[in-house]
Amino acid sequence: MARLSFGRLALFSAAGILAVGAALHYTGRPIPWPLDQVPYGKLVPTQAKPPAPVAATPGGRGGAGNRPPVTVVTAKAERRAMPVRLDAIGTVQAISSVNVRSRVDTQITEVAFKDGGYVKKGDVLFRLDSRLAEALIKQSEASVAKDRASLASAETALRRAEELAKRDFATDQRLDTARTQVATLKAAIRGGEAAVEALKVQLSYYTILAPVSGRIGVAGLKEGNIAKTGDNSTVLVTINQTDPIYVAFAVAQRHLPDIRAAMAAGTAVVQATQQGGAKSAEGTIAVVDNLVDATTGTIQIRASFENADETLWPGALCQVRVTLRVDPEAVTVPREAIQTGQNGSFVFIVEDGLARARTVVVDRTVDDRVVIASGLSGGETVVVDGQLLLTEGARTIERNRDRGGQ
Repeated sequence: MARLSFGRLALFSAAGILAVGAALHYTGRPIPWPLDQVPYGKLVPTQAKPPAPVAATPGGRGGAGNRPPVTVVTAKAERRAMPVRLDAIGTVQAISSVNVRSRVDTQITEVAFKDGGYVKKGDVLFRLDSRLAEALIKQSEASVAKDRASLASAETALRRAEELAKRDFATDQRLDTARTQVATLKAAIRGGEAAVEALKVQLSYYTILAPVSGRIGVAGLKEGNIAKTGDNSTVLVTINQTDPIYVAFAVAQRHLPDIRAAMAAGTAVVQATQQGGAKSAEGTIAVVDNLVDATTGTIQIRASFENADETLWPGALCQVRVTLRVDPEAVTVPREAIQTGQNGSFVFIVEDGLARARTVVVDRTVDDRVVIASGLSGGETVVVDGQLLLTEGARTIERNRDRGGQ
């Protein structure tokens, strides 16, 4: 029974509190809260005071002109020399890449280079078994010597026939036969000498020399293997010319007029940095392809680099930066100053402590600076931090104003 009486008492108390709250809400009076902080039975309605009106005039506390000033970071719009450049991803390519193959079928007797080493043009790479070719040369030389001996005898017979013919002791037929014999032997000697030269040329095939200077690969065949001829034969070794060297890259076709103008003026400079390397190589544009790729709208370009220290390695990817020219008086602002709105790019400038939005046309971005084509003339104070709190005509407090000079 005690428990039931306590539950009923709690129910009646809650109902009473809700009734008081409803009465106060109906009369528009404030309801004290939390209710548990007010002693039961002492909920005394208080007279609510209306809020004080907020002045809407510029001199009042709620006026737009009296909003707290916004703290901003500013910098100067400066005129400075700025490059016109393009960035791309390129691939290092050897100017000359030679696959060395044998021109005769024979056995390899010597590999005269170290795998992966550097070779110069004319260095011996392979020596092949040339005994058969040397024997054929000796045979041809012996045949030529025989024909020369026969020629000497035929010339002696011709002189004798000519002397006899002068004294009418030799017939014209004998004289003609002697002359024919001499001419035949001379022709045979020339043919034999030509055969010897041909065999000597073939003999040179048995000593394979480096056709270009460059970095050599791994030998495809070692000593004792049979070298074969033909396009389907095993490549003996590959040589890639590394100095000079190409870097091939693609740029959008809209840049082609500027590139050609820079090439004509001699102002185009190309820098290539191989991925993973800290050192850059500097070169010039060597080749512009004669066709624009209609699928991608790009054109292929090859730049040539002196590469004596092998900074660039064939087949590697690299960052390419092409500087076409340098504008000596470009208007620039820090990159953080540029904002984007519905009408395009704009910046906030500070004039007499007030923020003003200024529409600008962005030409290009170079590192941390943006080149402005129009909208600024240089010398303006632009906001680089705090723009999100700014509106047209807002008051500002500047700090770190010297940042623009860095």
